[in-house]
Amino acid sequence: MDELGSFLGSANNRAQLLSTTLEHIYLALLPLVFGIVFAIALGWVGKRWKPARSVVLVLSNLLYTIPSLALFVVIPSLIGSKILDSINVVVALTIYTTALLVRPVLDALDNVEPTVIAAATAVGYRPGRRFFAVELPLAVPVLAAGVRVASVSNISLVSVGALIGTGGLGVLFTDGFQREYYAPIIVGIVLTLLLALIVDLLLVLLRNLLTPWERASRKKQPVTEEAAA
Repeated sequence: MDELGSFLGSANNRAQLLSTTLEHIYLALLPLVFGIVFAIALGWVGKRWKPARSVVLVLSNLLYTIPSLALFVVIPSLIGSKILDSINVVVALTIYTTALLVRPVLDALDNVEPTVIAAATAVGYRPGRRFFAVELPLAVPVLAAGVRVASVSNISLVSVGALIGTGGLGVLFTDGFQREYYAPIIVGIVLTLLLALIVDLLLVLLRNLLTPWERASRKKQPVTEEAAA
């Protein structure tokens, strides 16, 4: 406990915690945004062309089985970056996020009622407009569950990047183990858990904002059940 108080009492350590936390957020959430975009694009392809669906699913499963540390090391040779560049973590986690979200995107799109799609087509929606105005919004409740899992996965995997010298809260773990000083390790674990919790709560809030009809349906349900009784 004395070690922990001493560590947090240092102004330099607090400044480092702020810097590493902000870097961790950047390295975790930027790939999440990119991964969502790519997964939606691949999901759209898989939804429209059945042969592509199997290829996309198999490829995403294979990509997700690649060890994260190996991918962090291989990425620089593929994109021409330096081994310590943060872009390596962003690219690697974008690949993981995309691979993780492809199936949830397809499941979410499959969950949209065919009658709704048929009705949108009947009133003149072209495929592109129908997808963004009707199918994708209705798929949000199912897709949100996959995004929440991907966010937690990214926040966890960013720490692995510290093993090759990139930033984030993983620096606290490597520093603590090297010096056999456990205060930064404890602080790093707590901050990682808090960050994952905060991001998850924000995603739930965003899901609720994007699906106002879900809230309306939940409010009406007790009234309906009472009337039925």
